[in-house]
Amino acid sequence: MALAAPFAALAQEAARRPAASADPTISRDSAVVLLARAQLGRRYVWGGNSPEEGFDCSGFLKYLMRAFGVQLPRTANEQAQVGVEVPRDRSLLRPGDILTFGRGRRVTHVGVYIGNGRYIHASSRQRRIVEASMDRPSSLLRAWRGVRRMLTRPDSAEVMARQPDTTPARPRS
Repeated sequence: MALAAPFAALAQEAARRPAASADPTISRDSAVVLLARAQLGRRYVWGGNSPEEGFDCSGFLKYLMRAFGVQLPRTANEQAQVGVEVPRDRSLLRPGDILTFGRGRRVTHVGVYIGNGRYIHASSRQRRIVEASMDRPSSLLRAWRGVRRMLTRPDSAEVMARQPDTTPARPRS
């Protein structure tokens, strides 16, 4: 994992730049992909939300989106309610879109689309963060419910429904 650190630092630096500063060296879409891929192989831990302790699916996305200034709620089901709904059409997907999965009315799993028909998610079955293809049939893809867009492009007229961070503020000393 030591090799991933430079990519993660680069992605986090790009995420901190204002959207209006179009730096030709790295786009926000590329930064999302780099930061997500920097977590590949990290341990799956139910309730985990950091690279040090490990991630579950919603903790992984909460961590990833926080780097881009978006505060997500904690659970996959709650995350599936925020942002802009995108039709469940693969041709409309953009890197950074959240893919939601579940059965019945409840979303039980989330992953992040990274482009070219691929996504990254915290797999409880494989016990780690993995990259997968949307072209490979799986029980997870059979449960694909929808898409939520949290990140917009600077020239986009979309208005994001951002969820405020509900973490209690630390007392000032």
